[in-house]
Amino acid sequence: MRMRIAAVAATVLLSLPALATAPGAAAPPFSLSSRGGADVSLAQYKGQVVMLNFWASWCGPCRQEMPLLESIYKKYNKLGFTMLGVNVEPDSNAANEWLKQTPVSFPILYDKESKVSKAYDVATMPSTVIIDRSGKVRMLHRGYKPGDENDYLDSIRELIRE
Repeated sequence: MRMRIAAVAATVLLSLPALATAPGAAAPPFSLSSRGGADVSLAQYKGQVVMLNFWASWCGPCRQEMPLLESIYKKYNKLGFTMLGVNVEPDSNAANEWLKQTPVSFPILYDKESKVSKAYDVATMPSTVIIDRSGKVRMLHRGYKPGDENDYLDSIRELIRE
């Protein structure tokens, strides 16, 4: 019986990162350096719908998705929505070079030590997390294929209306 309890406890502990990003869970707090040099924290966006997009410059689907994310940001950012692009590369130079060719107006943050990526259980590039106005995870989407942006839009529209 003790072994069974220990096994269940170990399973629960091993799944904690996944539970932290499960829909309905509080979004893990963080603060990261931004492309402009200032620190940006998730807490400063409380009361807004927030879309976190974890990406890398070497990721083909990330490159394909980025212009679509920019158009979503431009359309909804005045309605209580923000987007934070979280680059996961240890060296941000490649990201900065790529962003010169594909500029975006939403904040780009650098998770050089993968602390935030780990907190959000990011294992796939890109990964997208949508957080509601109260700070709860409402959507977790791994990967990108054309058409996935429609799921993002459905979620964003619903959360803006809440």
